[in-house]
Amino acid sequence: MLLSRLTPAVATLLAFVGGLAAILTAWGFQILGGYAPCKLCLEQRVPYYIGLPLALLALILLWKGHMRSLAMLLLLAVAAVFVYGAGLGIYQSGAEWGFWPGPVDCGGGAAIPSSAAGMLNALKSTRVVSCTEASWRLLGLSFAGWNAVASAAVALLALAAALGLRARRDRTV
Repeated sequence: MLLSRLTPAVATLLAFVGGLAAILTAWGFQILGGYAPCKLCLEQRVPYYIGLPLALLALILLWKGHMRSLAMLLLLAVAAVFVYGAGLGIYQSGAEWGFWPGPVDCGGGAAIPSSAAGMLNALKSTRVVSCTEASWRLLGLSFAGWNAVASAAVALLALAAALGLRARRDRTV
């Protein structure tokens, strides 16, 4: 298997770079492309905010050659965080395809206007983003579907790195 041929440091680097590319792409679609994320889309970003710093720390530990056991634990945490992220992506994708209902509280929100005129202005300018309607698809996958793929890939790379560290530790003991 290809993953087993990667050194733990290379697998960790690929996990970090792949995850960074995914979150930067999400921000790019939002900031440059004008795609407003829904509540669930924003929640799917949290694993990147948690997992990428942990992966970077594990990578630094691996490059320095110190605390390989701590690096392995960090990589297992990265894998777990991104498995959760993949699960969120699968959940939202399924809701978009109508396989199951989406969250009932998803659809955006704003402060309550203080007057009827303010309410009418807010209705004109507010764009409600639904968690159950895909705003974009590529090869049949929405943003949530691609997040599931990216998160699963990062999780697999982090797990491969952790298992590679364990195998190396077992050989030296």
